[in-house]
Formats: sequence, C-alpha cells, structure tokens
Amino acid sequence: MAAPLLVFPDPPPPLLAQTLDLGGHAWKAVTNASVATQHEPADGWGGAIVVADEDPEGAFVICRSLRRRDASFTPVLLLVSGGRLADLEHREDLFDDFCLAPFHPAELEARLRHLLWRTGRAATAELVEYGDLVLNLETYQAALAHRPLDLTYMEYELLKFFSTHPGKVFTREQLLSRVWGYEYYGGARTVDVHVRRLRAKLGEEHAGLIQTVRSVGYRFGQSRTAGGESAP
Repeated sequence: MAAPLLVFPDPPPPLLAQTLDLGGHAWKAVTNASVATQHEPADGWGGAIVVADEDPEGAFVICRSLRRRDASFTPVLLLVSGGRLADLEHREDLFDDFCLAPFHPAELEARLRHLLWRTGRAATAELVEYGDLVLNLETYQAALAHRPLDLTYMEYELLKFFSTHPGKVFTREQLLSRVWGYEYYGGARTVDVHVRRLRAKLGEEHAGLIQTVRSVGYRFGQSRTAGGESAP
C-alpha cells in the first residue's frame, strides 16, 4: 500500500479532499510542520500537497521541513492562486511543481500522478472509467465530468456493473441476478426504478448512457444518437 500524502492545511479545501478521495489517494491533513513530523510514516510521506494561499508562511515552513529530510525525499505539489505567484520567487527549491488555484480536478490529478510517477511513488487506485464517468472501487465514490454523484449503494452497484460491461445488452432478470445477487423482493421492476433514478442523477446530457433495448432490457455505453431506443 502506498504511503499517504501529506496535505496542508487542516482542514483542506473541500474540493481538494474530494479530488484526493475520488482518486483513491490515502492522505493526512496537518496544521503545521510539527504535526507533520509527529505523524510522518516510518518510510516517509508518499508526497505532499501544500496550499499556500491562506497561510503562505506556514505552507513554506512545511516545505522547508520536508526538504530537510534528504533520506526520505517527499515530492511537493504547491497550490497557489495567481495573486500569490510572486511568493514563489526564490523559493523554487521548496517544491517540485505547482498548480494554480482555483484548480480543475482533472489538472490537479494529472499533475499529482505525474509527480508521483516521476519520483517512483505512484499509487494505483482501482478505478473504472468510461468517458467522463469515473468510479472509485475502493471508496465507493462516483463522479461524472468531475461532478460527484450522490448514489445509493445499489445505484452505485448497478452503475458499476453497467460501466464494466459497456455495449452488452442485459435483461432485467439478468441485471437483478448479477447486481442484486438473489431474487430480490419486487422483481424486475426494481431494475426499472433504479435505472430511472440513475438516469435522473446522470442528468439529461448523460442519461442516454443507459439505453433501453425494446422488449429485451438495457444496454450501457451508447448515446441517444448512436442508434437504438431510449426510454423517455
């Protein structure tokens, strides 16, 4: 298991926490360098994401502290707003890369993964991806175009099954058996209810990912313009 990421400050910005969770990263937020040292794993932090806006001095103290540990080098990604870019002058040795805030989750994730890969500390989250849809199989989180989806357990399980079998047609009975795993009370209509809820949560633009195949069942992975018929 990869070493956790150090995150400053505590609590971190909500979007940062959400992006790390969805990416399957283990992380620990700290309030200062002392706490970072106290909680540092035996084999060092897997990396660090330091937000330098609200407490820039505290942020750079954290960076300096990490840089002093040559034996357990920690790659540092700095988050900084455009208005504070001048703070980076003459401090380039304290971080390995930076990302402008407010950040786009895809950019932050790409920069972080590249940084961890470059330094040999990449973590491997178990993700299912289909276009803009991402499901994290470890945290049971899902996002569409970087928008978190608020799914129930069975909605998540149904979406996971669909997204791991794109293009295939399944009857309601097959879905009930493969996803629910037993003769669920309510019968095949249960599948229709969950599909309807999933389509609503995916939104109008992406509802066509779950396509109705007349007199058969459902198929995942084709838009409304890709042939077949979608239920209204």
